[in-house]
Amino acid sequence: MALTADPAFQKLQTWFSSQGKSLNMRELFEADPQRFSCFSTVLQTDDGDILVDYSKNLITPEVMDMLFALARSRGVEDARDKMFSGEKINFTEGRAVLHVALRNRSNTPILVEGKDVMPDVNRVLDKMKAFCQKVRSGDWKGFSGKSITDVVNIGIGGSDLGPLMVTEALKPYSAGGPNVWFVSNIDGTHLAKTLQQLNPETTLFIIASKTFTTQETITNAESARDWFLQTAADKSTVAKHFVALSTNAAKVKDFGIDPANMFEFWDVSVCACVVRVRSCSVAPVRPDGRHGNAALTGAWPAEGASAC
Repeated sequence: MALTADPAFQKLQTWFSSQGKSLNMRELFEADPQRFSCFSTVLQTDDGDILVDYSKNLITPEVMDMLFALARSRGVEDARDKMFSGEKINFTEGRAVLHVALRNRSNTPILVEGKDVMPDVNRVLDKMKAFCQKVRSGDWKGFSGKSITDVVNIGIGGSDLGPLMVTEALKPYSAGGPNVWFVSNIDGTHLAKTLQQLNPETTLFIIASKTFTTQETITNAESARDWFLQTAADKSTVAKHFVALSTNAAKVKDFGIDPANMFEFWDVSVCACVVRVRSCSVAPVRPDGRHGNAALTGAWPAEGASAC
């Protein structure tokens, strides 16, 4: 059934047409002193509580009831449960939607075709954490023996916007970490202006492309490599200044990146993987991994929460 033909949607649409324009936020709060308590919830995580406040939306209890009815009618709750159980709800590609596995810091088993995917997830996350610690501590050296002072993320879409958001959010915790830059525009001006401010000897590039064939990303990556080699000259040194977020080991290696410095996406969310790497590179990684894991820890209960 099409959404517009769903009786639950039609009921909501009829209500909005007759009453929606009369809703006033100030009046809603004045009429109901308990509005905040009614339309907010607290998600408890190991890294602290997360307040979800939706009271500042133009909603009423009646509207929420209709929205919940519509969600149930469209199978949202069922799809959510299937997502967490590892069923193949991505019908287009015929696979499970496993970004929830990457955010599952409780390590609750998530089975896909009878196999728990959590050990593989943890292997990738541990690899990312070790990489981040080496960069932040100065143990990761460039071709001239100098530590990394700047990290440039090259990607588009979710491989750019998500990491940029996390970087901005975690700036208060970035003392001692490298400067982080983002290049996404295929217009060469964006990359050129960024590179003008950097030293090839102390710059590390992160190339984020699952297939390693994304035109915009690879074009910028190749331009960055050309810029780097004007100073380094030796192509073998590319491996000290470029790492990849990808699943295409062959193309990563052809580019000059050591496959050991390729962080796999496999079947989980591209954005989630990228965010995890950027969280480590920006926020200080405590022994308990608190800052590095906080974004993932908070996302898990948020995805599984029922607002009903």
